Amino acid sequence: MLKEGTIIDASIIEAPASTKNRKRERDPEMKQTRKGNQWHFGMKLHVGVDDQNGLVHSLVTTSAKMHDLTASEKLLHGEEVRVWGDAGHRGMEKREAHKDRQVAWHIAMGPSRRRRLARDGPERLMEACKSSVRAKVEHMFFYVKQMFGYGKVRYRSLAKNENRLALLLGFANLLRAESCMV
Repeated sequence: MLKEGTIIDASIIEAPASTKNRKRERDPEMKQTRKGNQWHFGMKLHVGVDDQNGLVHSLVTTSAKMHDLTASEKLLHGEEVRVWGDAGHRGMEKREAHKDRQVAWHIAMGPSRRRRLARDGPERLMEACKSSVRAKVEHMFFYVKQMFGYGKVRYRSLAKNENRLALLLGFANLLRAESCMV
């Protein structure tokens, strides 16, 4: 059922930067990154979502400083025909792990390049189409962060948080599947 295409994306989940614990140190597995002009301390949740029904089929957690491309190999199941990604996944098809894949790559343009496109041009419409398909992955981040309240990590270590996120994404899949059936 989940064979046609995959949408991949990542989201930062904050971790407490506090050192008020027994060892007087931050969690060593959580790292710092900059998004825009704002700094974040925590981890990244990378997900692979089916492009037809919006259900999560794979997840990977890394420290926040890891680039989105590092987890891309683990998010693809190998039977895709299409792969969708945001501008953070540009150049993914050139990586050694993905060179032999026979898929259509639909990776978004960077914001500076997209601003230079003609208002009613075909490239602008293609970018809008890519955005509308990729919006399905954002629903899963909404479920995890807003509905289930997991905008900040609960445990120390990536492994414990990954287990919790797997459970929450399973619940999100149930909610998503229920809304698709109605």
